[in-house]
Amino acid sequence: MRWENLTVDPGGSDGHSRAADAALFGADAVTIRTFDTPEFRGITFHEVRARSVLNRVPGASRMPFEWTVNPYRGCSHACVYCFARKTHSYLDLDTGIGFDTQIVVKVNAPEVLRRQLASRRWQGDHVAMGTNVDCYQRAEGRYRLMPGIISALTEHANPFSILTKGTLILRDLDLLIRAAQVTDVGISVSVGFTDTELWRTVEPGTPAPERRLDVVRTLGEHGIGCGVLMAPVVPFLSDHPAQLRETVRAIAEAGATSVTPLTLHLRPGAREWFMSWLGRHHPHLVPRYERLYAEGAYAPRWYQRRITRQVHELAQEYGIGPTRAGLARRIRPVPTTEDTGLPVPSEPTQLTLM
Repeated sequence: MRWENLTVDPGGSDGHSRAADAALFGADAVTIRTFDTPEFRGITFHEVRARSVLNRVPGASRMPFEWTVNPYRGCSHACVYCFARKTHSYLDLDTGIGFDTQIVVKVNAPEVLRRQLASRRWQGDHVAMGTNVDCYQRAEGRYRLMPGIISALTEHANPFSILTKGTLILRDLDLLIRAAQVTDVGISVSVGFTDTELWRTVEPGTPAPERRLDVVRTLGEHGIGCGVLMAPVVPFLSDHPAQLRETVRAIAEAGATSVTPLTLHLRPGAREWFMSWLGRHHPHLVPRYERLYAEGAYAPRWYQRRITRQVHELAQEYGIGPTRAGLARRIRPVPTTEDTGLPVPSEPTQLTLM
């Protein structure tokens, strides 16, 4: 995705203000909106019109999908560790509070996607959503882009998946049920821990973990299996064996079809913001983090493997995994470099929204 491909209609008769700072996206490239309501107070929306919304994942990526759709940039979930913070710097926007409060909205995403899916060049590949920032963040309640996106994918029987922390996905339950009747639909909810005190400070704009697990439960009750991305596991704050057990137990009780643990990673942009938060809330942990992440954005491989092993053992104990008639519930193994035979990368790839 290149932001020079984004434009807006030259109008402005709808009463919206025009962007005064041409450095953001080019002259007259953005329409700015603010809403004086409690849920949007302090948030600025930059409305753009995209020429393309199907984004190809870079070839070097080890993500299990090749195409994404991201109707938003920036995220009011305000997760202090979010890797996508760095992307705001490409727009000359701040990667800290600016990422949380300056939200880019591709207002024409549904109609552009429908046109692209109808192209003879499109081969019907899987489309992943929620892999950069959450497509069911607070802004979706105002802009309602996802119903049109899901409908477009359903009309073309195009397989897709959604990763979210947002309970707003249940608004589109009927659309998801309809889509699942004609194509492969994968839903995952991100729940890294169940500690409410940690949640309030590290993920202040998200629904509570128990509310997200209610989403898992509700989807399952309506025949849509939902996995849980247990991410991030936060070193020294949510990785104690008793904490891991409590989180996996809650995930199992919600009826998750699978659980995939991912350890916190701190890329540039997110690292600075997270370490600032850590210094304010847990200053005694700063030296331990500096040692643990001394080699780069990822925790040492021995630490990641330890967490993965513990979570998988707990998942097996609690019976998380796919079910078949006549068979006991079992864990669904998460592919690893050993399983796939792929070379071990210098830095493992982690899914987004962390």
